[in-house]
Amino acid sequence: METVLFDLDGTLLDTLTDLSNAVNYALRSHNLPERSLQEIRQFLGNGIRNLVKAAVPPTLEEAAFEPVFATFRQYYLEHCLDFTQPYPGIMETLQALHERGTRMAIISNKLQPAVTELNNRFFRQYIDIAVGESETVRRKPNPDAVLCALDALDSNKATALYVGDSEVDVETARRAGLRCACVTWGFRDEDQLRPLAPDFLIHQPSELLQL
Repeated sequence: METVLFDLDGTLLDTLTDLSNAVNYALRSHNLPERSLQEIRQFLGNGIRNLVKAAVPPTLEEAAFEPVFATFRQYYLEHCLDFTQPYPGIMETLQALHERGTRMAIISNKLQPAVTELNNRFFRQYIDIAVGESETVRRKPNPDAVLCALDALDSNKATALYVGDSEVDVETARRAGLRCACVTWGFRDEDQLRPLAPDFLIHQPSELLQL
């Protein structure tokens, strides 16, 4: 593989605790029942709006939802790095890929400013291209971000691998025409990933070096 494109949350970064804390703070602030860590883990993968949509009671009206979402966004903005950090083995694997000359990019459903900030904070020494949602790039599973990154890296699909942790990532890779590796340390369990039939299933970051 000459190019590796990484999903961010659940693949490179463990953001679950900070996201869970923000969701439950918003629910609690609006007198709504809180969610367990495992429930929130299953809601992740489709962006923060869909995360909060899944967390609130299904009977909640749209007008009542917006203040909850606003509370979540404000709290998460202030606390998004309380516990967030790369998964064990990620930094060593990125360094090894970098030393091999592998081109790398981040593909995320976070908004572009947040993706840029997180890449600069954690991965800038290894990853130059980080693509998030913007006015010109639709969220995954649309292939926009993948195609944008491949173009920026001057890479081609035949020698590229997409690495993610959810059904959204598998669909994104397929729509973009890339092979996909699913990781089992993220937001989905192995028994949820296997039926998706990714090209590869990996249990620790160092396995990427063997592909």
